[in-house]
Amino acid sequence: MTTPHQSAEAELIAYGLTLPETEAGLGWAFTRVVRVRGKMFVILGDKAQPKNELTIIVKLPISFEMVQELYFVRESRGWYRQHDWVIAHFGPDDDILAELPTLKAWMKQSYVAMAPKTLGRQVSEA
Repeated sequence: MTTPHQSAEAELIAYGLTLPETEAGLGWAFTRVVRVRGKMFVILGDKAQPKNELTIIVKLPISFEMVQELYFVRESRGWYRQHDWVIAHFGPDDDILAELPTLKAWMKQSYVAMAPKTLGRQVSEA
């Protein structure tokens, strides 16, 4: 049986693959990623994460400060904080499906930040 978190991850990866020149694959040992021309713009998963939880990491240079107070955003530290990467974690009781529009918008912002300028402009102007 698929959990809402697994469904959300599948939908987010599918959305990421609609953006120009993207590919999905494995990140570090326990993560899945979506890349644009080899650069990660979304990281999914965490070490030993149960199927009814999901961690998502995206680069948000525009809205990094604004999203810090959301209940599902964890404090970014070190390199992540310095480079405006946001860590969102959804536990078993969180309604991750309700947050999909927000997460897709974050993925788009992260894509624009990581993609070559010509690709980023295509997406931000669309």
